[in-house]
Amino acid sequence: MRFTVLLALILSMIAPTYAHAQGCDSAEARQLDFWLGEWDLTWSGGSGTNDITRRFGDCVIEENFSGDMPAGKYFGHSVSVWNPRKGKWQQTWVDSQGGYLQFTGGVGEDGMMRLFGEPAQIPDGRTQHTRMSWLNVETDSFDWHWERSFDGGKTWEMVWLIHYKRR
Repeated sequence: MRFTVLLALILSMIAPTYAHAQGCDSAEARQLDFWLGEWDLTWSGGSGTNDITRRFGDCVIEENFSGDMPAGKYFGHSVSVWNPRKGKWQQTWVDSQGGYLQFTGGVGEDGMMRLFGEPAQIPDGRTQHTRMSWLNVETDSFDWHWERSFDGGKTWEMVWLIHYKRR
């Protein structure tokens, strides 16, 4: 019993220091701060909301998405972290249709934030690459693009464009 209490006390003192030493306060870990807040979303054929917050000592960005789609309500949730060991952002997405996706990326040479999904084979045998990009970032608005490529990322096709407006 004493060991458990002692271990909990030590971890409570070390954990915040360790997390911040790992880069939660770094400039890279703040690259998605523009995304934080409560947003109203619009896209061709639909609308929704997205609430983005920092959690766990400001080390994790949590997303809660809700959208009105032609087929009905669609919900999604993601967590994103800056991984200083890999020098990349990592995101995991889950949704109300059983979707589970993983992304990695960051700010490119062009200054644009992009996260890339893992390549996946689609039913017709082709390999699909996916990416999301944040563009036209202003204080109270930006555009988010979901794109795909069938040629290994040489060319990209728009799949979903969402306009964000701060609520």
